[in-house]
Amino acid sequence: ANMQSDDLVSSLKTDLSKSCGTVRVLVGVTGSVAALKLPVLVSELLQLSGVDVRVITTEHAKHFYNPSDVSVKIYTDKDEWELWTDRSDPVLHIELRRWADLLIIAPLDANTLGKIASGICDNLLTCVVRAWDTSRPLLFCPAMNTAMWMHPITAQQVSRLKEFGYVEIPCISKKLVCGDEGSKGAMAEVSTIVSAVRQYLPKPDESQKT
Repeated sequence: ANMQSDDLVSSLKTDLSKSCGTVRVLVGVTGSVAALKLPVLVSELLQLSGVDVRVITTEHAKHFYNPSDVSVKIYTDKDEWELWTDRSDPVLHIELRRWADLLIIAPLDANTLGKIASGICDNLLTCVVRAWDTSRPLLFCPAMNTAMWMHPITAQQVSRLKEFGYVEIPCISKKLVCGDEGSKGAMAEVSTIVSAVRQYLPKPDESQKT
């Protein structure tokens, strides 16, 4: 292996081993405009007790947020390919799968929904999902424009993901500025997503109380 990949391997091992949290949450972010909420979502998850967070981004999602606003490591498709140069190197999507206790995809765009429902795994995030240990929680937060949301294939694909045992955090209707009820397809509020994750955290141990 060349020097560069050795450095990448050791920085990956360091990053994933220095995780101090008791619950390790992987946030997958895809190319819906709701990806702009990533920095807020990450900071609110980090406020939960004992939670550690890493992010996997698709290329399209990068359009919507500034990585410097996100306080944890963001893994990209490029990382997966730079990391692996020969047979003995770690495979990033497997390392991340091992690391994480819970995966939450927020937002899950129409394109990635279709890929996951069909078992397609052509980027880092969909490879992690394809290799995911289904005994661990996988939460998904659909987000797309109303026309896409109303397409009949959306309901089929969402129910397919639920058949796999994944948990939907349903999208919402956004109120429009004029006060009318908006159209459906917007990602759930960050507070709703954080509450959903909180349900999977270990309850504080009674016996530790003095």
